[in-house]
Amino acid sequence: MRMLVLIVVSLLTAQSSVASDLPRARDLGVPFDGTPGPLNAITDVAGVTVGHTTLIEDLPDGRAVRTGVTAVLPRGGETLQRPVFGGWFALNGNGEMTGTTWIEESGQLEGPVMLTNTHSVGVVRDATIAWRIAQGGPDASGYYWSLPVVAETWDGDLNDINGFHVKPEHVDAALDGAATGPVAEGNVGGGTGMECFDFKCGIGTSSRMVDVLGVSYTLGVLVQANFGSGRRDELRIAGVPVGRLVSGKGRTGEPPPRPGDDGSIIIVVATDAPLLPFQLKRIARRAALGVARTGSVADNGSGDIFIAFTTADQSLGANDRLLTHRSVPNDELGPLFAATVRATEEAIINAMVAARDMTGDQGHSAKALPHQELIEVMSRSER
Repeated sequence: MRMLVLIVVSLLTAQSSVASDLPRARDLGVPFDGTPGPLNAITDVAGVTVGHTTLIEDLPDGRAVRTGVTAVLPRGGETLQRPVFGGWFALNGNGEMTGTTWIEESGQLEGPVMLTNTHSVGVVRDATIAWRIAQGGPDASGYYWSLPVVAETWDGDLNDINGFHVKPEHVDAALDGAATGPVAEGNVGGGTGMECFDFKCGIGTSSRMVDVLGVSYTLGVLVQANFGSGRRDELRIAGVPVGRLVSGKGRTGEPPPRPGDDGSIIIVVATDAPLLPFQLKRIARRAALGVARTGSVADNGSGDIFIAFTTADQSLGANDRLLTHRSVPNDELGPLFAATVRATEEAIINAMVAARDMTGDQGHSAKALPHQELIEVMSRSER
């Protein structure tokens, strides 16, 4: 008999209860630069919603399902009617993010950003199109065309990735359940089976408040982190070489990673600062510096792909008039660049801190970063 546990974090109350039960990096005393928003999450950017569908299933043949879907909706329930300006960047392209050709061409993100495992990109893309059509659209046929943004990282160590366990109903659940408020982290949604620096990893988020020309803006980051395979010794947290100093055993039950098999990370950056598409591309590039702070070198086998959007421009989507757009001057982008780097770094560490030990496909397992040892290491380092 198949044992099935299906966790769908679909309501704000459910999201809050999952998020509040787990400590975050700051709770353990890890210091980070910058001032976070009230939730220290991407949902600090007004209107942004996040939903997860988490799939955990043990199959009778020794296979295991440890995967899921995460949805980020830039304007919440209004996402399908009102696009946002967007830009994207690939630090290393051994990965996939669909829909980016049109973002590069148009400068707009039209719809949600979906995260899942590598071999489920197709079903998530098709299901997102079907979901959009079901919501209604600009004419009787619904959305007559759609180029969804779906990004992936590989969870094949812990998940039966070739079993194709993500189904359209799981995509619908993540989209329908997307909410504001605290965001569940760690072993949830698309991050369920992901690993970092030979420790369990997954979904993480963080935010920063930014002052530009006397106006306060919010910038938030959400990551699906699955990088650093075989590079545990390079893990750095707040500048401390934690990977060399903690004694956790990390991954077990599988052969060591191949040289250069660095894994992947998808990063979503949201802000309410008024920015144009070329400026958002510049913001997306800066996420790479946040990844580097944790020890990544973006090896040949990594898929490090980042997307940034702004909710500031309310006029997008109108086609009955000339549009006028405002933006932060290029000379004043520095605080937003810094916020991106800092929030990215903290989001990755939050993903590691929130993650829990997991045993998955064919007995493979990943140990979580040991909290008490992390506290002791940071204390000895006077951090």
